[in-house]
Amino acid sequence: MAPLFLYALLLWLPLTLAGHDYGEALSKSILFFEAQRSGYLPSTQRVKWRADSGLLDGKASGVDLVGGYYDAGDNVKFGLPMAFTITMMSWSIVEYGKQMAASGELSNAMEAIKWGTDYLIKAHPEPNVLFGEVGDGTSDHYCWQRPEDMTTDRHAYRIDVNNPGSDLAGETAAAMASASIVFRHFNPSYASELLSHAKQVPLSILFNMFLRHFLRFRICFLVMLFEFADKYRGKYDSSIRIARGYYQSYSGYDDELLWAAVWMYQATNDQYYLDYLGNNGDSMGGTGWAMTEFGWDVKYAGVQVLAAKFLMQGKAANHLEVFQRYQEKAEYFMCSCIGKGNRNVPRTPGGLLFRQRWNNLQFATTSSFLITAYSDYLSSTGNSLKCAAGTALPSELLAFAKSQVDYILGDNPRATSYMVGYGSNYPQQVHHRASSIVSIKDDPSFVSCRGGYATWFGRKASDPNLLTGAIVGGPDAYDNFVDERDNYEQTEPATYNNAPLFGILARFNHPSTSYDQLLSVQDSSFRSTSSNPITLVQNMASSWTYKGITYYKYSTVVTNKSSMTVKNLKISIQKLYGPVWGLTKSTGFYEFPSWQNSLASGMRLEFVYVHPASAADIKVSSYTLV
Repeated sequence: MAPLFLYALLLWLPLTLAGHDYGEALSKSILFFEAQRSGYLPSTQRVKWRADSGLLDGKASGVDLVGGYYDAGDNVKFGLPMAFTITMMSWSIVEYGKQMAASGELSNAMEAIKWGTDYLIKAHPEPNVLFGEVGDGTSDHYCWQRPEDMTTDRHAYRIDVNNPGSDLAGETAAAMASASIVFRHFNPSYASELLSHAKQVPLSILFNMFLRHFLRFRICFLVMLFEFADKYRGKYDSSIRIARGYYQSYSGYDDELLWAAVWMYQATNDQYYLDYLGNNGDSMGGTGWAMTEFGWDVKYAGVQVLAAKFLMQGKAANHLEVFQRYQEKAEYFMCSCIGKGNRNVPRTPGGLLFRQRWNNLQFATTSSFLITAYSDYLSSTGNSLKCAAGTALPSELLAFAKSQVDYILGDNPRATSYMVGYGSNYPQQVHHRASSIVSIKDDPSFVSCRGGYATWFGRKASDPNLLTGAIVGGPDAYDNFVDERDNYEQTEPATYNNAPLFGILARFNHPSTSYDQLLSVQDSSFRSTSSNPITLVQNMASSWTYKGITYYKYSTVVTNKSSMTVKNLKISIQKLYGPVWGLTKSTGFYEFPSWQNSLASGMRLEFVYVHPASAADIKVSSYTLV
């Protein structure tokens, strides 16, 4: 008779050898955000069991705060974790946009970001004012209602000059700056939407500003937020005190100011922000704090990793010693996570990084993202990691990050996937109001505040709505997990659990792709595709000078040289700083104009654009031949 351990090993091997479908996991991790949407849901909504909610948010304060995301299993909109979530989704695309595009999920990921940034624009209705919370945890947690039935208080809370919140404003600036990098190649006109909150500017003036000063004004909103955060310093939870019970800023605001500067530099390439990092790194703790965690509250490790990237790119010559200290702390984090440091992060017996019993997986996903990115930075330079317990190659870092993701997806002692809807064994009783109550579309009967607890919360049955893609809190320090709705420490999901996975899953889904993560994000594109049956020819048609600025009109002719008809044409236009005529803008692409839906064999399509720069980068991203 075979020993018991051998029998167990034989059962475990199929799970281990089968591997994971990272493409499926990526798709589902993005889909989760559609279940978290607040506001008027679009016609493209894929999570059909959700409906409109929070439609009066902000009205009592005289501002439109409809939209955004619910952070977790409740119905409150918390600004700090929401902004961090957007930053991490954007960072995922900044690093691994090509891989996300190859996975077919770039458009969905960008939609997830835009749903959040649209809300953040609304939350900043005027200079030095930023709304940081809608609803409050106390009244919300007293009730168990789906978002569509909310009867809880929806008071809006703000920071301003007299009630500062540098951490909240700094993180929001980081979110907007990182998102601007994502959208500038695919949807440059979204920059004009960033200005739409300046309602005192007439549309005619706004249009002229857009044409003449596109690059300057597209970051105006970001600069305002950064200056607000830096000039009027204070912790946001001292101004929005009701947030303390849920998202208290334990780390203070210095980390968010550095974090904002990191992203402002990447978005603008303005030396001011690089100098800010160099001049303030020591005094604000960026080069002093040796971290073993990264998340919505503590940003130091993220700052240190990106500062190390700038150093590797040769951009930190004016502050060389300071940025070397940033890098030392970044590598301290890496060594601690992989178990080769002086103060290593504890792990469960199954190998999962473990920091706390409540929602521990948030730290596993954020740490895995930093480790993955840093591994690729090291690979780009041909370097390795020097730890107290020895050298670690980039491949070792990457393998460790993969082990964490695989644990989450089911390679663990319980063989449980902690992503809802992935695999065959995943949480069924998620601590989530919307998923645990029958959809309003299936049963429109009103669910009262306390009635939801009586009828739905205590049900010992699977959720009526599948919260596909949600990463729940996860197991305890001994790999134990209790799948019960009232076990919020383990079964409640959160948006910031999922956001770092965007990039990691895209990276692992295309492991054979070449990586050079030190290439400037300004010069990188997310699309590269052959277009042999279709030719693109650009010509400068005319130019003129207005108030000292020279504008150019470019004509582009698309020719179908195949013997078949082209349909579903998608054109990528990058480095475009003006309007386009003759195409229809879609999410991430340009398509046929409204009066045309195909291009017959031998036929041509012409479109034009105007901007004050050299020719844009135009490529055919995809098409169908019929």
